Amino acid sequence: MPAFAFTRQPDALAWFGTGRGEPVLASEHARVSQALTSRTPQPWLWISPEAAGDALAAGPTTRGLHLRARAGTAHLSGRVRCALPLPLPTEAAGVIVLQHVLDAGDPQPLLHECARVLEPGGRLWLFVLNPMSPYRLRWRRSGLVPRTLGQWRLQLAAAGLDASQHVLHYGPVWRSLHDAPGSNPVPLRAACLLEAEKRVAGLIPPAPVARAWRTAPAA
Repeated sequence: MPAFAFTRQPDALAWFGTGRGEPVLASEHARVSQALTSRTPQPWLWISPEAAGDALAAGPTTRGLHLRARAGTAHLSGRVRCALPLPLPTEAAGVIVLQHVLDAGDPQPLLHECARVLEPGGRLWLFVLNPMSPYRLRWRRSGLVPRTLGQWRLQLAAAGLDASQHVLHYGPVWRSLHDAPGSNPVPLRAACLLEAEKRVAGLIPPAPVARAWRTAPAA
């Protein structure tokens, strides 16, 4: 597993804890909750910046692991403290939510780990910043490196995940409002949500035995 850190900029993910970044996370809160319960009772994994709150109350239907990432370090913290590879069995999770942690650093090490941990048919919900939004001026010089939707689809495909064409947009367009609407088709909003699925090719059945039909000889 290659060395991994979310970014060399120590304050990049800390931007989400500022007055400009918090509205982005707040606009996604309900959707994160929906994602984590979308495949109950399968376990889930949610990795977010430190500024993200808890999307779900503890309970038997919300079993999963929430880890928080800090820029400039390879470690994730939460109920466990770990680095890559994730301390989870292969094909252990039905849902994984990556909330903006890939907006800083090389996404491939973590995406490959997510592909390993997801069960066949499992879903990855990827929240990323929208570089086409006017709100990009709010994170300028923060160390965050947003990518286009086309670039994200290539990154997901490289990790063996099949990205959906359906995209949702969240957060403010320009003003830093805490009551910014959540899901909205406006493509200039600050953040995007992409979904991807882990698909496993089925076994190829053996070729049918060729049978030649012959007529019975005349008596």
